[in-house]
Amino acid sequence: MKPDIKICGLSTAETIDRAVARGATHIGFIFFEKSPRYVEPDIAGKLAEPVRGKAKIVAVTVNPSNDDLDEIVALLKPDILQLHGDESPERVLTIKAVYGLPVMKAFSVRTADDLKRVEAYIGIADRFLFDAKPPKGSDLPGGNGVSFDWSLLSWLDDNVDYMLSGGLNKANIAEALAMTKAPGIDASSGVESAPGVKDVAMIDEFFDAVEWACQPEAASGS
Repeated sequence: MKPDIKICGLSTAETIDRAVARGATHIGFIFFEKSPRYVEPDIAGKLAEPVRGKAKIVAVTVNPSNDDLDEIVALLKPDILQLHGDESPERVLTIKAVYGLPVMKAFSVRTADDLKRVEAYIGIADRFLFDAKPPKGSDLPGGNGVSFDWSLLSWLDDNVDYMLSGGLNKANIAEALAMTKAPGIDASSGVESAPGVKDVAMIDEFFDAVEWACQPEAASGS
């Protein structure tokens, strides 16, 4: 079955249009100022408007304040809030209650212990996103172009809904899907020609690779 597909860190109308035309179910805008993919909330709102209703609009934040969220929600009108910091279960509940929006809680993964943290959020977060822990020296919680050991996800209960992230690209997406059967996937640096620069041709190649990976013959290994 074809997974949900999120293209994250979008910042131009051209790449947003191509991602949605190719079948992106989610488009992500980054509101973390240290990221090369950062966009101002008002710009993101203008970019999102033409595709509203065609794909879920995701606001990606890192330990946002209430003021941050007030501005983002007012200007972008997202469908989903993605929390990519160290937000507690209580904070997630508060954000859901205040804004009336579903929350996707991101976790950085290197070991099985990292995944065990998810237990406290089950029944609170609406979905999870699993990314690789950032390499030493990186200020970015995601978008670093590195993967983690996907076999760790076998620990998860089958009922846990998540998106797989971290270094996914046209070369490894078939292996990632075959190993994890992930219900959702998230690509960012894997469709960029330079940090923060999404590439239309690379977006096409990624979707081509996903479509091939989802063919019955690919799934059977024939």
